[in-house]
Amino acid sequence: MTSQDVILGILMKRSLSGYDIKNMFETVFSYFYNASFGTIYPTLSKMEKEGLITKESVIQEGRPNKNVYSITEEGQKHFKAYMYSPLQANEFKSDAMTRLFFGEFIEVEVMIEYLEYGVSSTEDDLERLRKMYENGKSNSLMSQTQEICIQIGIENMESTLRILMAGIERLSHLKMEKG
Repeated sequence: MTSQDVILGILMKRSLSGYDIKNMFETVFSYFYNASFGTIYPTLSKMEKEGLITKESVIQEGRPNKNVYSITEEGQKHFKAYMYSPLQANEFKSDAMTRLFFGEFIEVEVMIEYLEYGVSSTEDDLERLRKMYENGKSNSLMSQTQEICIQIGIENMESTLRILMAGIERLSHLKMEKG
């Protein structure tokens, strides 16, 4: 899976501006795919050169012109080839998990702070994902498969919160025993 595959999938439903595509990466896809601003626009440019998408410049009064991207027939073929290709193994990278794994080498208090930060950020992400889920359901904007995807995200975050809170409790007891 590449950023190109995700962008083609986004454009399968409708044409969008670069800003709208970037916004989807920052919201909907941020829970399971990471693409930076510096990746999205070069990828769009490359895809246009390869004939997978077209770009139309829309003139706006009082604002800069907006580029709207549409998928081509070739782009649709490319996307369908991706969808029918074998699944790739999930890739998971986490600075927090790496630090937690090596946590025995620093003070318990610091690890507790990291876990507390994890609780706070996971609660924020969970709230955003739940709102996205409710908005999508109430507006009938989500397909069945999109709903399943968001439900997996919600369940994963709820599980992560339980484990983080239990970890804070365990490390707090350890701190008291050492103290």
